Amino acid sequence: MGSCHGRQDRHKKTQEIVCACSCNTGQVHRKVDDTGIQEKGNVLDEGDGMDNMDRAVDAFIAAILVSEEYRCYAVMRDRVKQDPGLKEQIDDYRRRNYEFQTSTDGDFENLDRFEKEYENFRENPLVMDFLAAELDFCRMMQRINMHIVSRLQFE
Repeated sequence: MGSCHGRQDRHKKTQEIVCACSCNTGQVHRKVDDTGIQEKGNVLDEGDGMDNMDRAVDAFIAAILVSEEYRCYAVMRDRVKQDPGLKEQIDDYRRRNYEFQTSTDGDFENLDRFEKEYENFRENPLVMDFLAAELDFCRMMQRINMHIVSRLQFE
């Protein structure tokens, strides 16, 4: 990891990269030579930048793995896997539930039938605990994603 896949080194002599970002200053941000992108100003060497990014991503994943939300989800996921067929039943329930949530036809009769059909299933403590843990973990990941997108001003 740490290298840019698909990048071809076409630079045989030193060449400057002129700013093409939104600042429109024409400022030289980096210098490129046979070895790749060199540090200039506050810009890191591309190799170091990717290594830094890989280390940051690894640290980010490590933080997620020790979060209460992930640990609870992982425990519940492993318990569900111990019950043959339960994961498939949960997946079927989630698929059908998603279809109702995204449906625009407002078919309340089928929704009522669906809720009654899965009423006993949802009362299973293992199913309830798994779905709650999964929801908590998904919400945490959504908050993280929204935070990243807002900080990057990604529109």
